[in-house]
Amino acid sequence: MEEKRKVEVLAPAGSYESMIAAFAAGADAVYIGGNRFGARAYADNLDEDMMCKAIDYAHLHGRRLYMTVNTLLKEQELKELYGYLLPYYKRGLDAVIVQDLGAMALIRTCFPDLAIHASTQMTITGVYGAKKAKTLGASRIVTARELSLEEIRRIRSQVDVEIESFVHGALCYCYSGQCLMSSLIGGRSGNRGRCAQPCRLPYEVKRNGITINGKGERYVLNLKDLCTLDQIPELLEAGIDSLKIEGRMKSPRYTAGVVSMYRKYTDQYWKEGRKGYRVSPEDKKLLLDLFDRGGFSRGYYQQHNGRDMVALKEKPAFREGNQKYFDYLDQTYVGHSLKESIEGEVVLEPGKEAKLTLKTLTNSVSITCYGLMVQEASNQPITKEKLEKQLKKTGNTPFSFQKLTIQLHGSCFLPVQAINELRRKGLESLEETLLSSNWRSREIGIEEPETNNGWVKKEQAPKKAQEPYRIRMVVSVEDKEQLAPVLNHQDVDEIYVDANGFLAEDWKNTAERCHKAGKMCCLMLPHIFRQRSDAYFRANWEKLIGASFDGIVVRNLEECQWLEEMEASNLSESKNLNQVGALPRIFDASLYAWNHMSDQVMSDLKAKRITMPVELNARELREKGCEGQELLVYGALPMMVSAQCVKKTTGCCDQKGEVLKLKDRTGKEMPVKNHCNVCDSTIYNASPVSLLGQKEPIEKLKPGTIRLQFTTESPQETAECLDAFADSFYYGKKEVTLSGEFTRGHFRRGAE
Repeated sequence: MEEKRKVEVLAPAGSYESMIAAFAAGADAVYIGGNRFGARAYADNLDEDMMCKAIDYAHLHGRRLYMTVNTLLKEQELKELYGYLLPYYKRGLDAVIVQDLGAMALIRTCFPDLAIHASTQMTITGVYGAKKAKTLGASRIVTARELSLEEIRRIRSQVDVEIESFVHGALCYCYSGQCLMSSLIGGRSGNRGRCAQPCRLPYEVKRNGITINGKGERYVLNLKDLCTLDQIPELLEAGIDSLKIEGRMKSPRYTAGVVSMYRKYTDQYWKEGRKGYRVSPEDKKLLLDLFDRGGFSRGYYQQHNGRDMVALKEKPAFREGNQKYFDYLDQTYVGHSLKESIEGEVVLEPGKEAKLTLKTLTNSVSITCYGLMVQEASNQPITKEKLEKQLKKTGNTPFSFQKLTIQLHGSCFLPVQAINELRRKGLESLEETLLSSNWRSREIGIEEPETNNGWVKKEQAPKKAQEPYRIRMVVSVEDKEQLAPVLNHQDVDEIYVDANGFLAEDWKNTAERCHKAGKMCCLMLPHIFRQRSDAYFRANWEKLIGASFDGIVVRNLEECQWLEEMEASNLSESKNLNQVGALPRIFDASLYAWNHMSDQVMSDLKAKRITMPVELNARELREKGCEGQELLVYGALPMMVSAQCVKKTTGCCDQKGEVLKLKDRTGKEMPVKNHCNVCDSTIYNASPVSLLGQKEPIEKLKPGTIRLQFTTESPQETAECLDAFADSFYYGKKEVTLSGEFTRGHFRRGAE
């Protein structure tokens, strides 16, 4: 067994009661939401008074509290973040869990000594993303649930950050932070903490119109819950610092039950080592009694994906509960406030003030306070027994006497009221002393921004005189068959070719064809960048440079860091520096830019152009500002990017890419494209977004480019769409239509 180190058992708390239960069951820390900006909008989140009370409770008992600020913030909301966080910062909040890059930048600037944990919503999938997140201010990375133990070990060995990883609870089908399914289907965005969980519903898997999954196996996106009790030795030895339990929407009873199990087995490993580590089948059964979504899986730590991770079958309508176990949890943990053991000494001597000294046993914090003048007893002197009985009445305070020493010098008398007042004064003083060490003053940690309650928008430099405004047309293609009609269209300025559809041997020829047609050409990197992608693009780096691409489209933080390192390495090795200059970066919509501060972060990360978020409406885009940036006006949006594969789940994996369909209960069919080179899949919206006919509101936003995104369209459909948008945006035609069904997406309604 490796040398013992402090590993945190981190519990979910969807309410103050859940927090109490979590700490009673042995959690070292909890993560909990305030009444704004948390990824569980429907939990019983805390208001300001209760959050400050919760922070105090955690610190009184030597525990930690992390607050979730893990949603994307709209421009107007960013103005309120400073004032929202300030009281919690001053109270001693231990860390904030953050998804939004703009929020991260503001917190780092305004609260420099407040720890930032990069949420799993940031989709950190490896060493490169961890490095970049650390550069941006994160002291801890909450890894993507899909990572293997090997990938976690690599982060631990190469990046000096804490690692927090999920060990129990719900698994999302999509990489967290990349899911738009709930948002696009019902307007409830997972990026806003309002996911309606459409992945838990039944679907038919269609191939060429034929259903290939049986009636009893329709829940193909419904992953079983994660349970890693058996894997705790491997998890700890991989270097994980915090074992994170999912479940802020669950009850205090559930929280207590799961926490107590992970406390028990984490402690067992440190005590007995791997050789003596055994998990009782009865304990795993108790966890299933708490919640069962078709059984447990061991998650992704030791397998990339698999049918055995999917529930497939419908959950029974009724399942008898283990009431005996539930009663035990309720009686032992739920509502069971912790008490800190203290020892005290009271000294009474006639003619002197009563003296009480209290000391905590866990951290040896002590205080001494004084009460009324002790009188000489004229009749019945106070006894040690009576004094002890009165002083040990700690009641609802967070303390409990383990030892009380009493010194009576002479015949002493002190009224009961004075004894009670001495006890109250002492306990309150001890509590304040314990808490005040965590409190922060304005002077030591914060510099209040100059305007708008902490929200400072940089003034743009005056623009030089330019040519008449014309929006450029950019087209992205995923399949080779779509390229010809794009090359032949005179109004297309720039083409993005997807690296999953255009392999390394095609890059040079493809770029040359684009240049010959008078188009710029950029390579789109994968949605998710893990070890397979790293190895592939590293092996083909010379081909990438040799293709003479005009830019590269990045989709995640991993790729930002990877490009920087590859370019720096090649610049240092190259004699002709001009051969390997930095490729211009276009940031895709999956790198979320919901506010001007996230725009600034991306600019600092060398973004030449940023693709505007697809979940903001026109008004919100205008408030944020998207002048000169890129706006998607057509395309089937990727609703999910998953490490899972529907083909594999339905038993027909042949390691060949194809497009299947997922048919939902309303009859809508969503294309599913699997990418066998990296073993992941993308589920697209059933109806493409089309902003055809929205020229006027789009032009008011002043984007530099509009993008048409082709995914599963045929060459004919591609050509038809190009003509329609060119006619509308460049040739003034008013009544332009496309065949088929389309949606405006969020351009009008926005996300909740």
